[in-house]
Amino acid sequence: MAANPVAVLAMPLIEQQNNPIVHLAGDSTMAPEGGGSGTIGWGEYLQYSLSTTVDNRAIGGRSARSYTREGRFDEIASDLVAGDFVVIEFGHNDGGSLTPTDNGRTDCPGDGDEVCNTDVESGILTYVAYLENAARKFTDLGAYVIVSSPTPNNPWETGTFAYAPNRFTGYSEMVANEFENGIFIDHGQLVANEFERLGASTVDTYFPNDHTHTSPEGADVVAQAFYQ
Repeated sequence: MAANPVAVLAMPLIEQQNNPIVHLAGDSTMAPEGGGSGTIGWGEYLQYSLSTTVDNRAIGGRSARSYTREGRFDEIASDLVAGDFVVIEFGHNDGGSLTPTDNGRTDCPGDGDEVCNTDVESGILTYVAYLENAARKFTDLGAYVIVSSPTPNNPWETGTFAYAPNRFTGYSEMVANEFENGIFIDHGQLVANEFERLGASTVDTYFPNDHTHTSPEGADVVAQAFYQ
């Protein structure tokens, strides 16, 4: 697996701190129970690459919007101390449309301070704004923030390899660049590179139920792509 030049810098930084906790905020692709039915998120395997504690707060079905609304970023903020790290990775549940029905997860379109209102909720922010608010909260407390692009769906699903980063990759990089203690890792591209190398017959086994949620073996590969 090729080295990730950003992770080469970020991961030793984690190891250099005085026993930091690495907090993970994300959706089912990162979460302990994945998407259910025997799948698991890559966050459960990151601990095997680090000599420090990993606190996996990812939860299935969440977007940046719903994770914020449920107070989950606030819960992380209340537990972290200066020198801790927070990895933020969303995007799988943030797309879609707010009309005709608001599912409670879709963010307001745009990459700035746009605000949307629906019958379900008023004051809906953009993906960028939700992540910026969370990152600011964490950096103000002295934490380092790693904003990661979303993992890819199975790029071999059609039998031919195909991967293109979605808009949330660019949004994630924008957010990381706003903060002195911000780090961007293009996790989606790193995973796609490794999946292309491994080939369809292997990668297809990593997605036993659908094209999004990984088996334990797949989650391990996705975690290694983030670290290396």
